[in-house]
Amino acid sequence: MEVSLSTMVLVPAIAAVAPLLVRGIGRWLAIPLVVFEIVLGLLLGPAVLGWVTPDAFLDLLSEFGLAMLFFLAGNEIDFRTIRGRPISRAAIGWIISLAAGFGIAALIAVDLPSAAFIGIALTSTALGTILPVLRDSGDLKTPFGISVIALGAVGEFGPLLAISLFLSGRSPLVAALVLLLFALLAGVAIWFAARGLGERLHHVITTTLHTSGQFAVRLVLFVLLALVALSMLLDLDMLLGAFTAGVIYRLLMSGAPKADAEAVESKLEAVGYGFLVPVFFINTGVEFDLEALFADGRTIAMLPVFLVLLLVVRGLPSLLVVPNGASRPDRVATALFGATGLPIIVAVTAIGVERDELDTGTAAALVGAGMLSVLLFPLIALAIRGGRRRSRRRTRTDDVGMPTEG
Repeated sequence: MEVSLSTMVLVPAIAAVAPLLVRGIGRWLAIPLVVFEIVLGLLLGPAVLGWVTPDAFLDLLSEFGLAMLFFLAGNEIDFRTIRGRPISRAAIGWIISLAAGFGIAALIAVDLPSAAFIGIALTSTALGTILPVLRDSGDLKTPFGISVIALGAVGEFGPLLAISLFLSGRSPLVAALVLLLFALLAGVAIWFAARGLGERLHHVITTTLHTSGQFAVRLVLFVLLALVALSMLLDLDMLLGAFTAGVIYRLLMSGAPKADAEAVESKLEAVGYGFLVPVFFINTGVEFDLEALFADGRTIAMLPVFLVLLLVVRGLPSLLVVPNGASRPDRVATALFGATGLPIIVAVTAIGVERDELDTGTAAALVGAGMLSVLLFPLIALAIRGGRRRSRRRTRTDDVGMPTEG
């Protein structure tokens, strides 16, 4: 496997510089970290400077990063918190998104296969991308954050099911049976995890937490790769296995001592967000086909069209999950977060281009719209809700008799 030395050095350099840029610019503008990772990858990649070149090793690490992103998303979801109204409303909203996505895609695509890829791409919500944004803004456990997590959970799992059913190359009946087999196997694993199997592992996790054994991290990698391998064996999208692995591992860790659970979580985030996940976002920028995007005027025009369609197809149905009595800023921010999509879009378009059922220009426009959604939508949502949080802080300050701002 040939590895570019410049790529070997510059990719981790981008990963190290990006948080510094977030910290520096964050004094004036709160920009999500993935924005800098994607943009720096694009600037240093073949499309602009050409200092970072794609190779097999970078592609492999990027695939691991994408799988880890979905694992962490699955591991982050507390189904006890989002059960009931949030998850049911999110599911209804996603079904509306799927119908709208297929309908609109059929009008703008050149053929039905292309419409299927476009329609599914427009229904995704990048939970793994917006979770760090919610965590950093302190919204993760608020009613607003819970609603967005429910949106993201359905907005990532739903498209994965749709990919397996409609884009697998099998007949829908065979695809459904294979998907059912995966669900049964995953369900058995989830049942064992929920029955207290994790409690038997907690002692081993605790005793190896600060030794070279690191059983918890090794167990994560085993569960992740085992479910990914099962997905690939059944010819399903590997991200379905990665997402399910995150859910299973969360169940395995339920009931663990709080200090141990937090220590394991910190290690997982270090491996994921500190190493593998940044490689995926950087590689997304590196491999972005800027030439195909600017090949003709129609392709360029499709980029803002797809960006608007993400808001219409995915953002508007996301309003169903907004808590009763939510303010207008929260409603707008929920729609923006719901319309933020990139990882599924990258996966769907890659499958379409590989099968020659989606042209490279349309794929570049879709990925470009996904990149812009990650660049713009969380930033606008944070700005809209930022004013409300400042207002709340002023109110709390008034309540204790201290001077107000301004």
